[in-house]
Amino acid sequence: MKSMRNLLTYALALLLVGCAGLGPQETVEGPGNPEDWTAHKARISEIDGWQINGKIGIRAPQDSGSGTLFWLQRQDYFDIRLSGPLGRGATRLTGRPDTVALEVAGQGRFEADSPEALVETQLGWQLPVSNLLWWIRGLPAPDSRSRIALDSEGRLASLLQDGWDVQYLAYGEEDGYALPTRIKLAGRDLQVTLVVKDWQPRQLGR
Repeated sequence: MKSMRNLLTYALALLLVGCAGLGPQETVEGPGNPEDWTAHKARISEIDGWQINGKIGIRAPQDSGSGTLFWLQRQDYFDIRLSGPLGRGATRLTGRPDTVALEVAGQGRFEADSPEALVETQLGWQLPVSNLLWWIRGLPAPDSRSRIALDSEGRLASLLQDGWDVQYLAYGEEDGYALPTRIKLAGRDLQVTLVVKDWQPRQLGR
C-alpha cells in the first residue's frame, strides 16, 4: 500500500511538472482550419533570423508621423532602425534580451534591461517591442494568453494579446514562407502601421 501511495505521489509530481511546461493556450476563431494554422505556425517558427526593409507609421495622442524601418534579427540579437517618425530623426535600438541600447540622433546613447522601458522613457511610446519579435512573423508571443482569428488559409487574420489588437492586412511569399507585409496595431493610446517592402527570412539554427 505504501509503495502504491509513493507511486501515485511520483506520478502526480510528474504530471505537475509536465503541466508547468505547457505554454498558455491560444483561443482560435475564424474561418481558417486550425490544422492549417498548426502547420503554418510550425513552419514560420523555423525562422530565427531576418532582414526587413519597410515603413512605419505611428499615431499617438500628441504626435503622429511616419518613417522608414530597417530590422536585422540574428536569433536573439536585434538591430532596429527608424528614420524620420515624429520628426525625431534617426533612432536605433539594438541588443539582446538582457541588454538593450537606444541611440537617438542628437541626444546620445541610452541603455536598459528592457526595450519597452527604454523606448517609453526616451521616446514616450509604450511599444510592445518584445512581442513584435513574434508578431512581425505572424505569430502570437508565447509567454501570455492570446485570442486569434484565422484567415481562410490558416494564417493570422487578427490577434488580441497583452492589451493590443493586431490586424494582419496582407501577406506575401518569400523563400517559401507566407509572411505579413502589412500589419496594424492598436493599444496603449497608440496606432502603429507596419508595411514590409522587403522580407529576407533566414533559418540560422540553434
